[in-house]
Amino acid sequence: MITVTSAQLDAWLTALIWPLTRVLAVLAAAPVLGQTRIPARVRIGLAIGIVLALMPVLPAPPAIAPTSAAGMLVLATQIVIGLAIGFVVRLAFSAVEMAGDLIGMQMGLGFAMFYDPGNVQHTPILGQFMVLLATLSFVAINGHLMIIAALADSFRSLPIAVAPPGTSFFGALSRHGAIVFVAGLQLALPLIVAMLVANLALGVLTRAAPQLNIFAVGFPLTIAIGFGALLLTLPYFGPVFERTLDQVFIFVANLPAR
Repeated sequence: MITVTSAQLDAWLTALIWPLTRVLAVLAAAPVLGQTRIPARVRIGLAIGIVLALMPVLPAPPAIAPTSAAGMLVLATQIVIGLAIGFVVRLAFSAVEMAGDLIGMQMGLGFAMFYDPGNVQHTPILGQFMVLLATLSFVAINGHLMIIAALADSFRSLPIAVAPPGTSFFGALSRHGAIVFVAGLQLALPLIVAMLVANLALGVLTRAAPQLNIFAVGFPLTIAIGFGALLLTLPYFGPVFERTLDQVFIFVANLPAR
């Protein structure tokens, strides 16, 4: 007769629950894999599959009962670490969306809104278009596999322990938020310069011909110039976004534990 002791049961639960908590937190916050369009059962099944594949190479977890106070602290720590990893990757998509919003406002399309069921809010249509391009680029370069690889490496750089992450961990996360503005401006700057030149030309035209209805001429002209400039800059979108993702995953690999 096969018997299972409480110590063995605690060891099995410890080896499964804590890594599973971190993986589920990453899938809840990460882009593409964490979209609400994906059913919860699919994400839970994917998380269990990832944990079962990683369990043979994971470091040994601390010998703590999952139901104890220390075990609850470890559980909360895994949630924080998982959400942080997913949040850092999502920042790259936030940068793309910010670039699209800036471009749309410069083109005069700030009023064109689109309901995003994934984020359950209205977003500018050009920003949503840029996010779709980023999603396709993300899948094309196997970004979903890069997330899983970064998650596996995080168990070595941020092992499962009782002590929660220190101030340097949260400080690094807050400083990394600057990537939204840096990458967003890099993506939007060519379009902003093109629209600035177009607006300067319209201003000179208005001074030269005051009787010209600048609203009737300028609005379609700025939209046409904006779409033309966007078409010319699209080939450079992929390399910039890929470089941003490389910076994100390097940052995740070097997250300080304390």
